[in-house]
Amino acid sequence: MYISKIAAALTLSLGVVVAGAAQAESVKIKLEPYVTGVNAPLAMVQPDGDDRKFVIEQFGRVRIINASGELEAEPFLDIRNLIVTQWSDFDERGLLGLAFHPDFKSNGKFYVAYSGHLDFDADLGKEFWWSHTNTVAEFTVSETDPNKANPASMRVITAIDWPQFNHNGHWIGFGPDDGMLYISTGDGGYANDWGIGHNVTEGNGQDLSTVLGKILRVDVNKSEGGNNYGIPADNPFVGQDGTAPEIYAYGLRNPWRCSFDTGDGKLMCGDVQQNSYEEIDIIEKGGNYGWRVMEATHCFDYAAPDDHPAACDKAELIEPVMEYNNCTAKPDGCLGISITGGYVYRGSHEEWQGKYIFGDWSQSFASMKGQVFVGSPSDDGTWEMSETEVTNMEGDRPYILAFAQDADGEVYALTSVTTGPVGSLDTIYKVVPAE
Repeated sequence: MYISKIAAALTLSLGVVVAGAAQAESVKIKLEPYVTGVNAPLAMVQPDGDDRKFVIEQFGRVRIINASGELEAEPFLDIRNLIVTQWSDFDERGLLGLAFHPDFKSNGKFYVAYSGHLDFDADLGKEFWWSHTNTVAEFTVSETDPNKANPASMRVITAIDWPQFNHNGHWIGFGPDDGMLYISTGDGGYANDWGIGHNVTEGNGQDLSTVLGKILRVDVNKSEGGNNYGIPADNPFVGQDGTAPEIYAYGLRNPWRCSFDTGDGKLMCGDVQQNSYEEIDIIEKGGNYGWRVMEATHCFDYAAPDDHPAACDKAELIEPVMEYNNCTAKPDGCLGISITGGYVYRGSHEEWQGKYIFGDWSQSFASMKGQVFVGSPSDDGTWEMSETEVTNMEGDRPYILAFAQDADGEVYALTSVTTGPVGSLDTIYKVVPAE
């Protein structure tokens, strides 16, 4: 959810050729309205064994969709007081992530990720120049009302000071097999992994001493080393000097929306790139996904971000499984300007089984041109990418903020009609076959 060159994006022409992945015929879909009247929905999660779905609104509330598919008027949790003041025209801060403890049904614990007020801790440089503190906090459900959280139960799990307002990441989710909490983090913001709060020589994405530009993995059932979490013993960099032990994978720019496949457990993320390309990654333990050595599969120079060097050291770097042109610097054949990670479909439509439904925020900043794509895996490990044709929606699609998946494996698109977290005008759609 990041636009690095807003002014340039306003005037670019658009194309339809996929770069970096085989292009297939478009898939006909319908976007069926599910609920409306929400504020910038960035996640919708259905806990195991629960007939409710929980939606986070970017400006700071968690809402409930009941078993009848109706949006409850009263919020489950309201933490607007904990979140920094947001810009109405466009902001990447806010309530960013939601996850339920694997034992939520018995212990009532759940977790939110949000952009909190900066705890500069007497560091004047941070006080004057840094933006906020990205926080993951634990809450429990009220003992008297299952549709209310207990705000007094709050326990901070992680708190990461953030240089700029953007590239926050902070999707959170529990691993289906290990019960560990995974946290995506962007590189700290601004552009090109450079500037205040960035490693000047290699960027935060490649710097293993910082948790920025990473996938983190922690154990919320333990408290160790003065933290309200433990370090899993099998994290890949445990015991290495100068390396943050929370790191599970690195070399990421802004992993915006990740998900575990409910079929085989693989972790897939959409990683927002700079000006030229966008990418989808399958995250592996200890993997280096290239930023800022690479932008998608292409060598990258932070000092000349639109001029990609002919060669670079790609040894040990993991390339994305899908990529496409970003309209900012590669208008020919471009498909969008900010990738939105999705979900592997495991619902009732047999032809979609195992396909990855994802999208892009928009092809343009100036007007709504949200995109929905379908990625299809091949037996040899490569992926084929398709655009979609929405047969029941006239005109341009709304901005695509996120995707969600229910207990039946069906996938939803979370959308907005504004560029900023204002009002309660937004809609969640169910993605279904058109035929």
